[in-house]
Amino acid sequence: METAVELHEVDKIIAGNKIIDNMTLTIRSGEIYGLLGPNGAGKTTTIRMIVGLMRPSKGSITIEGVNLETDFESAVRHVGAVVENPEMYDFLSGWHNLIHYKRMHHGVTEERLKEVVELVGMSSRIHEKVKTYSLGMRQRLGLAQALLHRPRVLILDEPTNGLDPAGIREIRSYLKKLAHEDGISIIVSSHLLAEMEKMCDRIAIIQKGKLIEVADVFSFLQQDKNLLYLEAVPLEKAIKVLGPNRKVQRYDNGLQLVENKENIPALIQELSDSGVAIYEIRPSDQRTLEDKFLSITGGGS
Repeated sequence: METAVELHEVDKIIAGNKIIDNMTLTIRSGEIYGLLGPNGAGKTTTIRMIVGLMRPSKGSITIEGVNLETDFESAVRHVGAVVENPEMYDFLSGWHNLIHYKRMHHGVTEERLKEVVELVGMSSRIHEKVKTYSLGMRQRLGLAQALLHRPRVLILDEPTNGLDPAGIREIRSYLKKLAHEDGISIIVSSHLLAEMEKMCDRIAIIQKGKLIEVADVFSFLQQDKNLLYLEAVPLEKAIKVLGPNRKVQRYDNGLQLVENKENIPALIQELSDSGVAIYEIRPSDQRTLEDKFLSITGGGS
């Protein structure tokens, strides 16, 4: 699969603080790639560097094979982006905002304007002034702006911000179509982990400016197929018995641990021989992306 965006050993230092630390990541063509991390982890800084709003202190960024540092205009012409809150002219209609924006790009026709307006579900409101729009409507208009010039890379910071559940589902479905049918690479940053789980093909977890995990979402969630839930008394003793050789964590009123099915009889015997009474042992419910994220990052927000 072709590479759409690549960061290689990127640092970003601001006021003597290393905000991004030796980050290397690759986004493929036609995938939705999620950036996850606690507040202040470096997600927005990473996005700002990819769209050229910040320069890396070290390392390189390429977009569709073009180096952002040495050929900025050729690189960013492949990119459409909505970073943080979309900026618009409140006194103009949504339509005239798009007309104004299309002047920045060659070859954007009125037919293309009508097409993106319909795609983002704004046909009935596009001729009203932006100052009358809700936050969700502004997000839709921002997405329309980002798509006008048919970018190969779409970068969205909190794309479902302000949308109701029906709107979130609609935008999610549209983004999946863009990626999987039209081959557009989409980089998404959001704090709505349940939505990221439904939307993304792969995710990257960033903490304190470092990339600590990259995985496709399905495999990431299937890593715990041998995850067990154990309820035992005394619980502290069970932790002490199991802890040295296994990853054990408290969960509800018991413990979660990873163990192969064939080793369960020996595990039960080990606990019983140590004076631990077992009240329940069963496969644990599959954890969500939120559970995994909190486990990896230590619950930071």
